[in-house]
Amino acid sequence: MQAFRIVEWEKPAQLVEIPIPRPGPGEVLVKVAGNGLCHSDITMTQIPGSIGEMLGWSMPFTLGHEIGGWVDSWGDGVTGFAEGDAVALISPTSCGTCRYCVRGQDNACVTGGAGRGYGRDGGLAQYVVAPADRGVVKIGTLDPVVAAPLMDAGATSYHAVRRALPHTNPGGVVVVLGAGGLGSFAIQYLKVLTACTVVAVDQNPARLEYATELGAHHTVAGVDGDTAKTLRTLTGGEGADVVLDFVGIDTSIDVGIGATRPGGAFGLIGAAGGSLRRQWYGGLPRDGVVFHFQGSNIADAQDVLRLAEAGLIRSDTDRFSLDDVTHAYEAMESGTLRGRAVVLPQH
Repeated sequence: MQAFRIVEWEKPAQLVEIPIPRPGPGEVLVKVAGNGLCHSDITMTQIPGSIGEMLGWSMPFTLGHEIGGWVDSWGDGVTGFAEGDAVALISPTSCGTCRYCVRGQDNACVTGGAGRGYGRDGGLAQYVVAPADRGVVKIGTLDPVVAAPLMDAGATSYHAVRRALPHTNPGGVVVVLGAGGLGSFAIQYLKVLTACTVVAVDQNPARLEYATELGAHHTVAGVDGDTAKTLRTLTGGEGADVVLDFVGIDTSIDVGIGATRPGGAFGLIGAAGGSLRRQWYGGLPRDGVVFHFQGSNIADAQDVLRLAEAGLIRSDTDRFSLDDVTHAYEAMESGTLRGRAVVLPQH
C-alpha cells in the first residue's frame, strides 16, 4: 500500500510503498476512509532524533492522527466488531490503568509520548492498525471522512471549551483567538453549550466570514497591540469571561491575558511557541485561571462524535487524494481552505 511517511529524522515526509499491516492480538485493522491534516505533522519532520527517541518514537512512521474508516479485520481476542463497521481512531496512547487514566485524564497518561501519527504508524495510508480497547470508536451513521477531523481538531477544541465552562456566565463573553481548524470547532461548541456572546479574532477575512456562518456574534480583524483594547471595548471595559488562544504566539498570549476579566479564564491551546512577558502581580487576571493542556481524552472524542451525529456541529472538509498530499499540506499552510484538509487514501 501507499503511505506518507517520515523515513529519516529532520527530513520531509515521503510517499512510499509498504506492506499492508496485519492486526495482532487485541488489534483491529482499519481501512482508512479519510485522514485529517494538522500543522503538527509538518513540525514532526523537523524534530531531532534525540527528542524523538526520548518521546519513544519509532523511525520510520506514517503520519496522520485524525483518522476515520471501516473495520477490515481483527486479531485474536477482539470482539464487538463486524467487517465494514464505520469507526474513528483515538490517536493518543493511554494505558488505562495509571492515576491519570483512571480519573479520565488519559491525555496526560505517562505512555502518551508516542501515538498514532506521531512516532507510530498513522492514517496517511490505505490501512492502519489500532488497539481495539482504547483506540477504536464506532461512529454509527456518521461519515468516517467527516469524523476524521473530530478526533484531534474537534476533540482538542472541545476539551478547551469544557475546561472553560465553569468560568462562563449567561450573557457573558467568550473570545476565540484564531478561527482556523480548531477555533472554528470551538465557536460551535460555545454556541451549543453556553449562553455567551462569542467573539472570533483572526487576521484572515475569509476565516472571520466563516466564523460568522458558524455562529460567532462578533468578529475582530487581526491580532496586534490594539486587539486587547478592542476586545475590552466590546465587553464594556470589563473583559471577557474566557479567552481561548488557538494561535499561541507572543502577541496572541499578551492580547488574551489583557482581554480576560478578573475571575475569568485564559486557555492556551495554540502551540506556536509563544511566551508570556508580564509580571505575575498586576499582569494576570486577578483571581483568574490560566490553563494549558496537550491534546484531548477519549471522552472528549466520544462527545464530539455524538454532537456531530446529532447535527449540532459541522465538520466541513476539503478533500484530497493521497497522491496529492503535498499539495494538501501547502493549501493548509496557505490558509486558503474553508474546512479541514482531509486526505482520502482509497481515491
